[in-house]
Amino acid sequence: MRRGLEEAILAGRFEDGRLPSSRELAVELGVSRNTVNQAYQELVTDGFVIAQARSGYVVNDEMAVRPAARPAVPAAPRWLDRLAPPPGFAELPHIRKPVDWDGYRYPFVTGHLPPETFPERAWLRCLKEALRPEHRRHSLQDGIDADDPLLVEMICKQILAGRGVAATPDRVLVTIGSQQALHLVATALVRTGTRVLVENPGYPDARHILARAGARLVAGEVDDSGLIVDERLLDVGMVVTTPTHHYPSNVTMNGRRRQRLVALAHERNIVVVEDDYDSELRFVGRASPALASLGPDAVVYLGSFSKFLAPGLRLGFVHGPPALIEHLRDLRRYTVRHPSGHQQRALGLLIASGEYRRGVRHLRDALRLRWEEVVGAVRRHLPDWAMRPRAGGVSVWIGGPYGLDTRELAARVASRGVLIEPGDTFFFAPPVPRHWIKLGFGAIDPARIDAGIALLAAEADRMASGT
Repeated sequence: MRRGLEEAILAGRFEDGRLPSSRELAVELGVSRNTVNQAYQELVTDGFVIAQARSGYVVNDEMAVRPAARPAVPAAPRWLDRLAPPPGFAELPHIRKPVDWDGYRYPFVTGHLPPETFPERAWLRCLKEALRPEHRRHSLQDGIDADDPLLVEMICKQILAGRGVAATPDRVLVTIGSQQALHLVATALVRTGTRVLVENPGYPDARHILARAGARLVAGEVDDSGLIVDERLLDVGMVVTTPTHHYPSNVTMNGRRRQRLVALAHERNIVVVEDDYDSELRFVGRASPALASLGPDAVVYLGSFSKFLAPGLRLGFVHGPPALIEHLRDLRRYTVRHPSGHQQRALGLLIASGEYRRGVRHLRDALRLRWEEVVGAVRRHLPDWAMRPRAGGVSVWIGGPYGLDTRELAARVASRGVLIEPGDTFFFAPPVPRHWIKLGFGAIDPARIDAGIALLAAEADRMASGT
């Protein structure tokens, strides 16, 4: 009722400015006088009507709009003009996946983990423990720009120490995943026209983040030993690389190139951003020490917990020089303040309990089984295709014969329940090859891998024969 009266006032329907008495309106509407009086009191409080002694309620002249003087309705803002995308981004491809990917029988997609490996009981226990009196303050308080001290301690002592990095709390900032970490770094260090070398092929989202910060992207080529460290690095201000498991091929940058890259960073004042998104997911041997272990003052290290826990639990971190971390902390404060205190404390407890390490080992076992199935199936059904079966990560990078259009192949096999990621998305410097595929294996049932790749091979054969 209150809303109806308000609309009537604004529309100028009470021409003499006087409202019906509460008794009259109650009878007309079939409600109690108390209901009418409450509505009138709210209108008085909000300034729509004025209560006059012994005269009832009258419309506040400042709020009434007479029909004759009612202004024309203004035109709606031209939103499409205002929201025009920044120039230069149209040519950068996006990673796109069906939202219903889990409804496909053979989902060879990345970014998803085996559901049975999530440490559900341990995570629920830590979430509950994080609300106990001794932890509640860190879980529920407004930290302003501070991070959870327990989680930071665990990152320094267990996560970064395992990568060969001697970390201290003043060098660590917790983020909402590694993507936010890169966004903060780009915002802080990239200016319009800054030349940034990125891997080609490489991570499309990194290119978008850097380009939106104003970067001029330079293509850094990759071979079986990782990013090629050559003369292209001599004229850039930043290098963004995935040295442990190159995205998307999974090759590892060799030790000689790592040392040369860090040496160049020091010599030429280049910032190296190391995206170490899944170093823990290695099935054979141990991952090479992080670039940050060779040059902690020249390398900004990005880490993520999303690749182990779950993509939806957005937690990551940045390690870098204290001055940079303090600046990133200020940037983060005025965007999201800080990541969830409850999740930060729970993750700190999970790592401290040893459940994190146990869960990582369980995940490695599950991924290794799937990796072996994928590698074997590709060798059986696609024996002539190029493959780099690196023992780690959550995908394999395979190349069909030149002339094969994997985008067309992806569309054809999708109708048969097979989801694949065409490789052209990961290139940005011409010529862009179209015969590569990124086959994710984290989300698919291992028992379905062979059949799914058999369908993929059969469809590729039909395309090759023109049918």
